[in-house]
Amino acid sequence: MQNLFIGKGNLGDSPKLKHVAGRSGDFTVASMRVMFGRYGQTEDGGVDHVGRIIIKKKIYGAKAEACAKHLRKGARVLVIGEEREFTATDDDGNEVQVIKVVAEDVALQLSRIESITFTPSRARETEAAEV
Repeated sequence: MQNLFIGKGNLGDSPKLKHVAGRSGDFTVASMRVMFGRYGQTEDGGVDHVGRIIIKKKIYGAKAEACAKHLRKGARVLVIGEEREFTATDDDGNEVQVIKVVAEDVALQLSRIESITFTPSRARETEAAEV
């Protein structure tokens, strides 16, 4: 059974890109940590974290390359993917439950963005070359 994950958070570090040899050919994977937090009102009327979780994410292929190229530590992102649970062993030899998200998509959120530059569409490039 697939567990869908959708969350907004901040990158804990810049994505790390790897090229991996697989049985059916080489593939690209980007690994990243994202902190998902909940905010609430404090006793003095301010706003602060009332809960947070850091989840490791992986995304594959061309999307992995785009994440590594455009995303940096602290970027606000929306992550959509599949949540997978498994058991691992910690440094003391104890079994621990681990949650990993295999991302289907990672979208940059527009908060803290100063400017965006789009590349021309292929149709416009073709038109310009013909003129």
